[in-house]
Amino acid sequence: MSDATPRPPARRRRMSRAERERQMLDVAEEVFGERGYQATSMDEIAERCGVSKPMLYEYFGSKDGLLLACVGRSKAELLDVTQKAMAGASTPEDILWRGMVAYFDFIDAHSKSFAMLLREPLAAGPETIEAVEATRRQQSTLIAGVLATFAPSAPADAIDAYTEIIIGASERLAQWRTRRPEVSAQDAARYMTDFCRQGLGPYFV
Repeated sequence: MSDATPRPPARRRRMSRAERERQMLDVAEEVFGERGYQATSMDEIAERCGVSKPMLYEYFGSKDGLLLACVGRSKAELLDVTQKAMAGASTPEDILWRGMVAYFDFIDAHSKSFAMLLREPLAAGPETIEAVEATRRQQSTLIAGVLATFAPSAPADAIDAYTEIIIGASERLAQWRTRRPEVSAQDAARYMTDFCRQGLGPYFV
């Protein structure tokens, strides 16, 4: 065969199921963030993925199922990044600081979909709403453990109350930062750490 003979085009490697699912979730999160839950169509997600709509339904069952899968993946990723960040700390205050930086960095990376979930909390089905609450509970468990170490003499009710305050305040602070891009994840983490130190100061070791 001479050099001038055209070669057959290389075959494209087929995506594995895991790779295809990851691609679908990436695209779905992007579209949900751009359009909002109600305005998002499975047709658009399928088109952007380069797959058929029936394949999208085969993987996730429904639009609710797709959003639920997006939330579930984010829940697992958030736990992973915050736990890894906290693992490198040597003091309770540093644990809280690192965990908060990891949280705000994660929210920055998923800012559109995060904003959509807070903006349209009742738009999705009850399973998705419960998944969002499960994510909050997951982070609450982490935070409560840090605060208990941070302020070992604090009553259990105080730890629980501050944990709930931090969860709510972190979400509000993340939303506020969408209008204040100059406020970095480190700035936000410092505000939260200082807040905890002042509020629980009498109990600190």
